[in-house]
Amino acid sequence: MIDSEDRQRIERVNLFAGVSLESVEHLFEHCYRLDLERGQHLLEAGAANSNLYLILDGELRVYLSDRNLPPHAVFGAGDCVGEMSLLDGQTASALVLAARETRLLAVPRDALWSLVDCSHGVARNLLAILSGRMRDTSQALVAAQSQSLEFEQATSVDALTGIHNRRWALEAFPRAIARCDHDHDPLCLIIADIDLFKHFNERFGHLAGDAVLRRMARRLADGLRPQDLIARYGGEEFLILLPHATVDEALPIAERLRELVAIGSGLQAGQGVTLSCGVAQMFRGETLEELLSRVDAALQRAKEDGRDRVEIAG
Repeated sequence: MIDSEDRQRIERVNLFAGVSLESVEHLFEHCYRLDLERGQHLLEAGAANSNLYLILDGELRVYLSDRNLPPHAVFGAGDCVGEMSLLDGQTASALVLAARETRLLAVPRDALWSLVDCSHGVARNLLAILSGRMRDTSQALVAAQSQSLEFEQATSVDALTGIHNRRWALEAFPRAIARCDHDHDPLCLIIADIDLFKHFNERFGHLAGDAVLRRMARRLADGLRPQDLIARYGGEEFLILLPHATVDEALPIAERLRELVAIGSGLQAGQGVTLSCGVAQMFRGETLEELLSRVDAALQRAKEDGRDRVEIAG
């Protein structure tokens, strides 16, 4: 039974904005009022729904999954819920519950279509409500995608240097190796390590060491070809993958990187650092682990032979 107080609330519902209730109130006899207690469920995900619910008073919250997470949407007096599942004939896609005592007007499917047939204003308002829901969904998808990309970037980028990190390298490098192996293209790996970096940190401090790492990463990245891949492998070590490069092509690149660092990576006079590199060309069918083992051995020879030099794996 709809009383005069409910009628005043119905006049403020968005579905009837700009609509004279006298023209449609005869259809309210097919509708009924529904009162919910706080926490009571109105719709369950996966359950059938045959009503459009107009919120006369109170508050409904929509949860797409775990109700312990923040709600997807919050609706108050004047809003409606249930329109999507009602119109497309599918089950409800979310949990809808009362956040506090809530009074609703339930409009069955047949009554809703009669309202649409009877009033162009109701039809127009229903379209506006549907378009608003679609816009909100699109914005939510964009926000979710943005958050996903931010998370993906956060997990694949080294926070200090701004280049890719070890985790990314261990995922991206094997794919590049597999492509070159499949196409019978050469590929080389360089491992670059700052010489005596521990002593540098002890002498000048970790803030100075961090500044050197940032500058080093930028110089190394700027000295590469567009197709090359670089990552901070850990500490003061950097991995550089050179697709489509033979060892004869990789050696000048490594030497150029070493010279770039020797010329300009120091912060001020007396704080210069040097770089040692190991270079290895991929064997046919070789894995990243095997290639890393050989290039690391070349790096150790460069360290043992005086540092600030490039050594090629045997």
